[in-house]
Amino acid sequence: MKFFLLIFGTLLFFTSCKNSKYSLDSNLYKNSFKGVLVIDPIKKDTLYNHNSTKYFTPASNTKIFTLYSSLHILPNKIPALKYSIQKDTLYIQGTGDPTLLHPYFKDSIAISFLKKHSNIALNTSNFKDNKYGPGWAWEDYDTYYSPEKNGLPIYGNVLTIHKGNNLIATPNYFKDSITFSNLPKRREEHTNMFYYNSASTDTITTPFITNNNVIKDLLEDILQKNITISSRLPEGDKNILYSVASDSVYKRMMHKSDNFLAEQLMLVSSGVLTDTLKFKIAKEYILETKLSNLKQKPRWVDGSGLSRYNLFTPESMVYVLHELYKNLPKERLYTLFPVVNAPKIKKEDTMQKPYLYAKSGSLGNNYCLSGYLITNSGKTVIFSFMNNHFVRSSSDIKKEMHQFFEHIRDTY
Repeated sequence: MKFFLLIFGTLLFFTSCKNSKYSLDSNLYKNSFKGVLVIDPIKKDTLYNHNSTKYFTPASNTKIFTLYSSLHILPNKIPALKYSIQKDTLYIQGTGDPTLLHPYFKDSIAISFLKKHSNIALNTSNFKDNKYGPGWAWEDYDTYYSPEKNGLPIYGNVLTIHKGNNLIATPNYFKDSITFSNLPKRREEHTNMFYYNSASTDTITTPFITNNNVIKDLLEDILQKNITISSRLPEGDKNILYSVASDSVYKRMMHKSDNFLAEQLMLVSSGVLTDTLKFKIAKEYILETKLSNLKQKPRWVDGSGLSRYNLFTPESMVYVLHELYKNLPKERLYTLFPVVNAPKIKKEDTMQKPYLYAKSGSLGNNYCLSGYLITNSGKTVIFSFMNNHFVRSSSDIKKEMHQFFEHIRDTY
């Protein structure tokens, strides 16, 4: 009898899932491209499959691969500095750690360490990447979500400006480079000259240009001591100073879809694997070792998903999500993924119990969502739903997607 009920329930779900195609085949998706894969990880059943082996622009769903890579490569705390002491001089190298005086983390472990030394030499030769990822939009240079990458980030590589009784700039080093202006841009493209609307009371965050001199000057301003730029580090093993708990960075990256953290985590990962900070090193290591069984190898060009050059399939997303599901305690896994709330259509929707733990990804005309769905019966299913090239509003797309998710939640 129990067996019969199980078979009947399964057939009922598949039938109702097919009937639910009214939403996925609605005119909303006309002339656009969608891919969906939903699996039951315990039964190893495929519950829904549509275009799951086709390639899509994933946007910030790319951060799922960055999370997976970081969890496999990085220790429990983020490496903050590599250093070596020779005679009376402390030689330091950045590891790509994004948390040093970051507006959110405000980590100062490295600063406290550096204050103990009188003579400091900074070497930056280990950073071998470009400051921007391939395919990033050039006009985003002054937007908060597109800071430059580098080997020794500081203040999140952004200038934060707000106005109370006086104009407050963090870091204060750039205060004399701020001009009141009504121009739509917030910074000159090729110089650290910033603009702030005199009538504004908003807090704005603008990336600054990073180079050896800027990083050196910022450190000197904080430490109130001279720093030299060294072309080399002493031979031999290097010591490592650690900063914050790695999970705190992963959680911030996933919950806020923080592009800067994602990019820097891939650099930190490459620095753990080798002596070089370069996205490609960490990417190739993961694809060639931990993810060598992927049936559709992605075109993976950055850690954040800012680039439209990225191409991933729903099947690849679900594969990585399944690996995370198998290898992480559920309470830790679901903490790393943000809760996704359904679009509020009715007032009573505000009381809805969370059931989606997933990462979204948005670019113009693209919206993707991949993660874990908890059904009313207590089952967990893993899904990736990718939408590309739609010309309707993304809110319409989200409402249709959530009808599909709610159907699975209520019937499986």
